[in-house]
Amino acid sequence: MNTTITTVFILYFVLIIGVGYLTSRQKLSHADFILGGKKLPGWALAFSERATGESSWLLLGFTGFVFTTGLSGIWVAAGVAIGIIFAWLFLAKTFMKEAEHFGVLTLPDYLATRFGEKANMIRWVSTILIASFFMFYVGAQFAGAGKLFLTSFHLNETTGIVLTTLIVIAIAFFGGFISVVWTDMIQSVMMLVTLVVLPIIAFIHIFQSDISLSSALVEAGDTFPLWFGGTTGFALGVLFFNHFSWFFGYLGGQPQLSSRFMALKNEQEANQGIAIGIIWTIFAYIGAFLIGLAGIAMYHQKDFSDVETILPTMVIDLFPSWIAGVLLAGIMAAIITTANSQLMVVTSSISEDIIHKTLKVKLTDKQLLTISRLTVVISGIVGMIIALTSESLIYLIVSWAWAGVGCTLSPAILMTFFWKRYSSTGVLATIISGFFFTLLWINTSLDGMITSRFSTFFIAALFGIVFSLLFPDRQNSEIETPTNGS
Repeated sequence: MNTTITTVFILYFVLIIGVGYLTSRQKLSHADFILGGKKLPGWALAFSERATGESSWLLLGFTGFVFTTGLSGIWVAAGVAIGIIFAWLFLAKTFMKEAEHFGVLTLPDYLATRFGEKANMIRWVSTILIASFFMFYVGAQFAGAGKLFLTSFHLNETTGIVLTTLIVIAIAFFGGFISVVWTDMIQSVMMLVTLVVLPIIAFIHIFQSDISLSSALVEAGDTFPLWFGGTTGFALGVLFFNHFSWFFGYLGGQPQLSSRFMALKNEQEANQGIAIGIIWTIFAYIGAFLIGLAGIAMYHQKDFSDVETILPTMVIDLFPSWIAGVLLAGIMAAIITTANSQLMVVTSSISEDIIHKTLKVKLTDKQLLTISRLTVVISGIVGMIIALTSESLIYLIVSWAWAGVGCTLSPAILMTFFWKRYSSTGVLATIISGFFFTLLWINTSLDGMITSRFSTFFIAALFGIVFSLLFPDRQNSEIETPTNGS
């Protein structure tokens, strides 16, 4: 075990827990704990949104994916980047205005309040959807931590998973949304440094070692040097849509990301967030793609039993210990930020949407706060158990969660914002069909042909449209939805 890297990690953990504790010392209401009480600047929310959206999936999963596919992996990055940019440009301000107008704290509560005719049913089905898939999402982050500890310190993966769980629970428990956002901001910067610095140093090493990237791509496999993986016709369309389909999950349906939009204070803060969110995305995805290509040039496919350890391996091989420690902490930052945010989404859905709004349990603000913190602990433990018992790759688990939640709720949000005939029955049909068809898709051979990220979005949208036309709301309140720039 490298003492320098270990020391850097310990300092990093102390810093993050310290920031979480300091931000929790202010008096918090339940609204502050869940959504920050409109007290956070736009630039901090943008850094937090990006760190939350790009978890160990980006640093470990996507870099490993590019390492095993070659140039065709670019279409995943393209789909993700375009989705993120679209969300910031066309959805962020609408979320901000809608949250203010309806006085809501969560995405399920917004849909329930917006379509009040079946509000309680909407809260129930959306909470079940989110809790079911996000527990696996949290588990994927903890599994990523285990891989990082194994690669960096040769520690047992179980030990790494347990340590990470304790840290994540501590940060979310202390200060809720506010603590999570401020720790996210620090970790977002660390992630970006890792994704920008590592490919630059890696390609300097490749050129100095007189290694040919084009030759390495050819040697790795026939499809590696081809932008479309050597596919043509229908197979080309399938490859493109399977890779690009990450786009659909970013269109407002990820509650952990949309909550950052809802927490924005005003137009000026939103404009700050838009600029930072777009710039961060471009640099991060170019960097991650180049890291995967650099791995192809530096290593052989057979060198790794687990390709999702390519990035930490590269860091340890290329940098002095103290720099490696900082960059590896950037990977841990990605894991912790996303796991924290997932826990906060599950917590808010249970405490705010179910206990407070649906069951209407008479509790004081302090009691609601206590329930939220207990939910954080329980959810964290469940995520840890999933990480300890699952053998699936991070990329695959996150893909399923992306389909189940993002590609189900995204059509619901888009139709709420832009289609006046969308009804409460249509909302329920969208969520229920997305939930069940995702489960069907990922448990059959269908997912190997057309990814559930693509199929879920269009199936959920279709059900929402059909049921809205068949069962319009009896009283259309003609709510005027704010639009960007209005």
